[in-house]
Amino acid sequence: MKTILKIGLGGGCHWCTEAVFQAVTGVVKVEQGYISSETPYDSMSEAVIVHFSTLVDLEQLIDVHLETHASTQQHSRREDYRSVVYFFDVETEKKVKSIINTLSRKRNKKYITAVLPFVAFEPSRESIQNYYKTRPDAPFCKRYIEPKLKLVSEILKS
Repeated sequence: MKTILKIGLGGGCHWCTEAVFQAVTGVVKVEQGYISSETPYDSMSEAVIVHFSTLVDLEQLIDVHLETHASTQQHSRREDYRSVVYFFDVETEKKVKSIINTLSRKRNKKYITAVLPFVAFEPSRESIQNYYKTRPDAPFCKRYIEPKLKLVSEILKS
């Protein structure tokens, strides 16, 4: 029997983040919404909770996350689009920090992505959940989500 794990991920628009992780084999559920952590990160920001089987490599998930949003730069919307991995247990926190360090060296990038404890989740309104799946031809999806999905495919091949 495979175990299901979960991790919170934020970085950009949750419509994009949701579609990116729905495209990863072994991800069994993606909850789109808003996540908060401890002070000073206790405001809600757009994020997803990714539920995945132990058949999925955590490093691969983190790699996909880091490569599909602006994980190396600050910008004016960081309060809404916090670059972060939210952990649910200390063991995952340690693994994620190690993975980000490894990927930083491998890709020669300095990530600004925080690793924070998960505190609360508020789901998005139902009308925007599964955004890409329900409207793949929408201009937003064509412009922003499809390029990320192509990148996910490339990352997963390597």
